[in-house]
Amino acid sequence: MMKKLNIGLYLLAVATAVHAQKAESILDKAAAAYENTNGITVSLAAHIRAERQGDSESFEAVIDMKGDKFRLIAPDMRTWFDGKTLWTYMVRANEVNISEPSGDELQTLNPIILLRQYGKDFNLSYAGESTSDLGKMADDVKLVAKRNHDIAEADLQIDRATSLPVRISVLMRNDVRNTIRIASMKTGVNQPETTFTFNAAEYPGVLEVDLR
Repeated sequence: MMKKLNIGLYLLAVATAVHAQKAESILDKAAAAYENTNGITVSLAAHIRAERQGDSESFEAVIDMKGDKFRLIAPDMRTWFDGKTLWTYMVRANEVNISEPSGDELQTLNPIILLRQYGKDFNLSYAGESTSDLGKMADDVKLVAKRNHDIAEADLQIDRATSLPVRISVLMRNDVRNTIRIASMKTGVNQPETTFTFNAAEYPGVLEVDLR
């Protein structure tokens, strides 16, 4: 009986390792595909739900990305990140907060970064194949935090044809789930560097709060 149990545990360990290797291969390919876009503009639909309270919010947004840099335009908030400095502009308050976020904070702000930084923070597993909202075949990868990370786990749906994510669902440590669905994607967008920096001249009377 013990021998059969040991064999079973061994086979389970092998299967787990194989699934992890497949998941790693998919994410590595996705990271390479993202780098090769040379700039990308994505229209997305986001749904944020506080699991404990049952509160939720949905909105549409556009995000421009290039390497580590990004700009997010949403109805109530706009953010710019130039690789070091983050500007978060609150539309109703006409206020912008300026900070220098950590790597963990950036992953919560822009989950695409998970493609490039998953190794040290997350265990991977292959969750199977699926069909995206756009009707394309996709592979599902699950990430579970190795340590006390702001992100407890994440589920990524990767389009097989493009190797780019089409849905990302992130569960935060505080039980808030953020689900992003890609509506459209344009690659090869050559954004100027000014795309990723806040220009106070475009926001008359803005209050700047420097948190650095």
